[in-house]
Amino acid sequence: MPGAVNPIEVEQFMKSVAQSPVSTLLLDYDGTLAPFCLNRHEALPYAGVTALLQAIIANGRTRAVVITGRNAREVIPLLAVHPNPEIWGCHGLERLRPDGTCEAPRVEEPVLRALADADRWLRRQGLQHRAEFKTGAVALHWRGLDEAAAAEIRGQVLLGWLPIAQSTPMQMLEFDGGIEMRMPGRDKGDAVRTILSEIGPEVPVAYLGDDITDERAFLALGRRGLSVLVRPERRETEAALWIRPPEALQDFLTRWLQACREGPASLMDRVF
Repeated sequence: MPGAVNPIEVEQFMKSVAQSPVSTLLLDYDGTLAPFCLNRHEALPYAGVTALLQAIIANGRTRAVVITGRNAREVIPLLAVHPNPEIWGCHGLERLRPDGTCEAPRVEEPVLRALADADRWLRRQGLQHRAEFKTGAVALHWRGLDEAAAAEIRGQVLLGWLPIAQSTPMQMLEFDGGIEMRMPGRDKGDAVRTILSEIGPEVPVAYLGDDITDERAFLALGRRGLSVLVRPERRETEAALWIRPPEALQDFLTRWLQACREGPASLMDRVF
């Protein structure tokens, strides 16, 4: 269980960002940069977050990457940052680069059949309005329902989807407020490991996330960087720190921007 923000640890980390010519900021979207919204197409970032990310990216010293459960392109109009940051979608199955090129796995016929079966089951149960279809996956959301109704739908979908998943290569992935049937492959932890292999061991890196699925990213980052749970309430987590949105999130991003603006040259000027 993490404590609240450790001022000393954050201060040391931000000093490393200021002293490094480059840094990497990894961010979940829903629940981290943006509050949950019953209509996911209206889930805009917390006030001030877009402007802060815009300034961090424009500064030129931070590689900002969004790692989300959504389809990668779905984040672009919501985040409204220009140029677009790198986005890993579908929990790491998709990789959308800033130049618009997208890497995604080929969805094989058994996966397509499983998704079609899952869709038919949803329609028979009258649950299609709660479904989100993505690359190689379908998610069912029950956020907004009371605890009893959510538990009933969860049990219902497990009974309906488990036989489909067990007879195909599909996997079941639970997240805060829903469950997903998805093709096997990359997860958020794999996305983090890929990025770490690209940036080298000396680059300061942080991952901010809120969901159960972000735990794989926290584990992948380990002690290599700063892992931060962004959530109104604390819970068991592999993250090193816990901050409460939106104020503490805004403060973290503001301090990151300030560190970038200080830069190595400014620190040298202070010495000499």
